[in-house]
Amino acid sequence: MNKKVIVIILTLAAGLFLGYLIFGTAATTEKNGEATDTHEHDSTSEDGMWTCSMHPQIQSPEPGDCPICGMDLIPADAAGGTAGSQGFRMTDNAMALANIRTSQIGSVAEGDENSIRLSGKIRKNEEANAIQASYFDGRIEKLNINFTGQEVRKGQLLATIYSPGLVAAQQELLTSRDLKSSQPELYNAVRNKLKNWKLTEKQISEIESSGTVREEFPVYATVNGTVTEIMAAEGDFIKQGEPIVKVSNLDTVWASFDVYENQIGQFSKGQSIRITPRAYPEQELEGKITFIDPVMDNKSRTLSIRATLPNKDGLLKPGMFLTGRVAVTASEKKSDQLQVPATAVMWTGERSVVYVQTEAGQPLFEMREVKLGRKMGDHYSVTEGLRPGEYVVTNGTFTVDAAAQLQSKNSMMNPAQDSEEHSGVLNMDLQLPDNFTEQFSKAIPEYLRLQEALVAGNTEKSSEAARQTRSVLSGIKSLEGMAADHLQKSIRMLEAITNNETLDNQREHFVILNENLIVLAKNTNNLSEKLYILQCPMANNNEGALWLSLDKEVRNPYYGDAMLSCGSVIDSLGQE
Repeated sequence: MNKKVIVIILTLAAGLFLGYLIFGTAATTEKNGEATDTHEHDSTSEDGMWTCSMHPQIQSPEPGDCPICGMDLIPADAAGGTAGSQGFRMTDNAMALANIRTSQIGSVAEGDENSIRLSGKIRKNEEANAIQASYFDGRIEKLNINFTGQEVRKGQLLATIYSPGLVAAQQELLTSRDLKSSQPELYNAVRNKLKNWKLTEKQISEIESSGTVREEFPVYATVNGTVTEIMAAEGDFIKQGEPIVKVSNLDTVWASFDVYENQIGQFSKGQSIRITPRAYPEQELEGKITFIDPVMDNKSRTLSIRATLPNKDGLLKPGMFLTGRVAVTASEKKSDQLQVPATAVMWTGERSVVYVQTEAGQPLFEMREVKLGRKMGDHYSVTEGLRPGEYVVTNGTFTVDAAAQLQSKNSMMNPAQDSEEHSGVLNMDLQLPDNFTEQFSKAIPEYLRLQEALVAGNTEKSSEAARQTRSVLSGIKSLEGMAADHLQKSIRMLEAITNNETLDNQREHFVILNENLIVLAKNTNNLSEKLYILQCPMANNNEGALWLSLDKEVRNPYYGDAMLSCGSVIDSLGQE
């Protein structure tokens, strides 16, 4: 019996051993294969980065929400290419959302047609305008002009007027007629009086021969043209010389164009201009510049040029939009001259900047400062800053600039920094109007409330303080140029803080707010309170960030209780 049990146990052991040999190795191999596959998958997950389509500076090793806007993170672009020290990367998704486009720049080829494109309108030829006025006091009994746009011909009856003065003058004529032989001077004086009132010899003779006084007298058109304005109505009592209608002769019209300040030197009287009415795009009219306005519009920084066009058939109507093209003079054509589309250029005071795609086919960009020549059509000539064959951003430039700012790279509002951090912010000179100090000072208490709310980490109070600060700054309308750019950027950052409830988001925008607001504060004279400029070197991804405070005690708004005393005073402004 024991032997049987031993045999059975040995048989089972042998079966288990054989089963292990047959299936165990395969299972182990399969299991090992699964482990290998899983390891490779996990490795890919760990190596992959996730980013935000709207805030590409956010880089995370795992999916989640953007800490700034709360949007879902997306896989970062795995394409090759490395951004330089001042370059930055954007995701393909972000580029698609912003519709970012680039164009390759090149030199002006010989034989290319270079022309300046102008926009303008058809205007009435003011030299052919006429005012039809009353030559004597009276009441308009009948007005024969019923609507503007009505055509009138010379000698056409415009109105009939009752004039008590003219009635009296006719009675004087009839009386002096009987005394003509004895008092010819009186007779001639009365006739001349009627002539001065534009009565014809025929009308005066008819009054004499009939011996009756006419109570109503006609007023006739003295020119051909189109009525552009009716300036009186039936029943009106008008004085001598007061207008009845305004008439314009539209047989000729003016083609008027606005020219920018940097284009003025390329125009001269007698220069040919090709004109295409928007209403008749298939027609091209030839004209010559007959007038260049000697006075520039201070608001638009433009002046007007015009050409006189024949219009016998009446096709050209005042108010029509026009496109004009003027050929560039030979001296402006240079075969080695680079051109860049006007849409690529961003202006920051005296600087002109573009964004260059540093690697073909890759979403890598950097800001480049350029020097421009004259504008030719829709392009500027480039004298410095670009090389032939480079690609520049021509659509979505402001979105690219915003990405550069958020990644703390050179941008339109943040030019290349000097060796000292934030030296550009602290040393920038602006011209501010005298009334700016009073307006700006009202925003300081609200700003300080915002700063304290960020120190406390209270997002609700931060939003409210940002809203109040924005309300005050939005009332400032007197700034121009770079000062206006800094003000508007500050307002946009305050609006972003107001509309977001995430503390990290608010602090991110507070960085950019201070970079713009402190520039204005530094250039404001006679501030009523002394303010200190503090810096935290660890904020803004270790790039450093500034803020304003009423005292020297460091209360860090970027970290709050986590690193409340991180920072130091680097400057002060205002008076004791």
